[in-house]
Amino acid sequence: MATADDLKFQEFDDAANLLAANPDATTISIDEPVEIPKNQHSRLQEPGREEDDELLGTDDSDKTELLAGQKKSAPFWTFEYYQTFFDVDTYQVLDRIKGSVFPVPGKNFVRLYIRSNPDLYGPFWICATLVFTIAVSGNLSNFFIHLGKPTYHYVPEFRKVSIAATTIYAYAWLVPLALWGFLMWRNSKVMNIVSYSFLEIVCVYGYSLFIYIPTAMLWIIPQKVVRWVLVVFSLCLSGSVLVMTFWPAVRDDNRRIAVATVATILLLHALLAVGCLAYFFDAPELDIPAPIIPVHNSTNKV
Repeated sequence: MATADDLKFQEFDDAANLLAANPDATTISIDEPVEIPKNQHSRLQEPGREEDDELLGTDDSDKTELLAGQKKSAPFWTFEYYQTFFDVDTYQVLDRIKGSVFPVPGKNFVRLYIRSNPDLYGPFWICATLVFTIAVSGNLSNFFIHLGKPTYHYVPEFRKVSIAATTIYAYAWLVPLALWGFLMWRNSKVMNIVSYSFLEIVCVYGYSLFIYIPTAMLWIIPQKVVRWVLVVFSLCLSGSVLVMTFWPAVRDDNRRIAVATVATILLLHALLAVGCLAYFFDAPELDIPAPIIPVHNSTNKV
């Protein structure tokens, strides 16, 4: 039967021999507190930086971005390559629309809604719906303004559809392309800048235009004060989505360049809204006079 001394914890002979051979060796006791590495300690002391990393999407979002890149590994000339850009369901699209209409203060739209699976389905149909909404609402507004005037004859202006389509799709594609190129260029100059992919930027701009669809419907109201209030309200919502998305990506750059970049984004966004309102709704329309029927002289010539 084992005695009490046999049940006691015995140190390993090898460890004792090693300590005897090298007395200056460093030992660690389980009772001693574990020293935190300096780099981890510094990260613990900077909670604000962790929030910045979360806002920029540099941790888990990088993994999801790599996974998204693996899904889009098909050659660009195949149908499967473009099919991945429309691989979203109704709930995802509605959730992203809701996020663009009700932005969360201090949250990045790309990280919350887009980065896991950027799509072109929502931006394409939002722009198409906005084109027809602006064109139809502009014609109805012109009709209601001149309703009851005997000298006015309503003629539908189908050219407004092509003008609206050119303006909106050019804005939804060319501006993100320019912004993407600018962020890539600044990323080569300043290492701390986070560059979004072109698809992510197009997705943000496309969903940010959704608020203008109900706004364009309300622009039919023939009151300039109401129209401008709606423009300001829409700009505040959609502009806040753009600011909260792109400001974290450029704030580590030069202060003037960062402010100028965000100001340019807001300026172009405001020019689109104000330009659509001024051209399609507030443009002066000339009354078309009623056709004059010439009266022929019925006097018989002798």
